[in-house]
Amino acid sequence: MEPVRRIVDGRRADTVQRLLTAAIEEVRAVRYSDLTVRSVAKRADVSPATAYTYFSSKEHLICAILWSKVQELPPPPANPRRSQSALTEAVQTITQMFTSEPELSRACTTALLADDPEVQRLRDQIGEALLRRLGNATGPLTGTAGEAFTMSFVGAMVLAGTGYLPFEELPQRLTKVTSLLLRRRGS
Repeated sequence: MEPVRRIVDGRRADTVQRLLTAAIEEVRAVRYSDLTVRSVAKRADVSPATAYTYFSSKEHLICAILWSKVQELPPPPANPRRSQSALTEAVQTITQMFTSEPELSRACTTALLADDPEVQRLRDQIGEALLRRLGNATGPLTGTAGEAFTMSFVGAMVLAGTGYLPFEELPQRLTKVTSLLLRRRGS
């Protein structure tokens, strides 16, 4: 699924990639509150109208970056081991994405909460992709276990994004939470 409102190819895909790259640079350079679609468009050397053709808001743009990063994660093993070490590896792979770019992660913490239909669509896709990745290591995380992990993950991201929890602690803490959920589930 595309991170933008329209399917793009060719030159338009290049424009979208330039906007995503410029947005990452902008997140690194300014506070999230100072970031605008206009400032990203300027950095990407495209018009603001062009940027808004693809991204409905700065939140949509930031979430599109996160969705791209989720899609770039290395594929999970073809034959899942379904063990504690496989779970730890899956959680570490996911959280490494956030710990390696703390500025982007802080921006994502805010952007993912937006009430923008495009953000909601990406938020759902990101959540489903992360649960599938964990499910590869644990067996499907559905129903209450999936909801509990999602709430734990979102809560951990909010805590880290607001400075109450170091991003470096996410892998260890989320592995513990997921292990507890699996024990409760009877796995």
